[in-house]
Amino acid sequence: MIATARFDVTSWEPTVYDQPEDGPALTRVTLTKTFEGDLTGESVGEGLFCGLQTPADGAGYMVSERVTGRLGGRAGTFVMQHGGLAAPEAEPQSFGSIVPGSGTGALAGLRGTVVFGADHTITLEFEMPDDPTDAGSSLAT
Repeated sequence: MIATARFDVTSWEPTVYDQPEDGPALTRVTLTKTFEGDLTGESVGEGLFCGLQTPADGAGYMVSERVTGRLGGRAGTFVMQHGGLAAPEAEPQSFGSIVPGSGTGALAGLRGTVVFGADHTITLEFEMPDDPTDAGSSLAT
């Protein structure tokens, strides 16, 4: 299945943890978001960023983010790990995955990929077990 949503960053708390004299800074960011669309809910995440202060020179990031909400009509939580790269004169690249085994509630067993757009959109390509009460079960009967 494919889901799309818009997101807003509702908090952004950066802390520079390495600032060399020559080269990009490394920054840790604690953030929260809200999502509206096929995915609804909110998230809390922690990210590591390179070049946040000088994005015209190039930048990169990695974020682990727990989402609490509804996807595909099911409620629960799951964790996404995603990142991106930006280089001068090139299209930004985004990549990410839903962490296997991170789904809870009716989202248990959720797996797939995530891509974030510069226009504050997210696209998830995902699979879920048919029966949310049997998600992740591997017991033979």
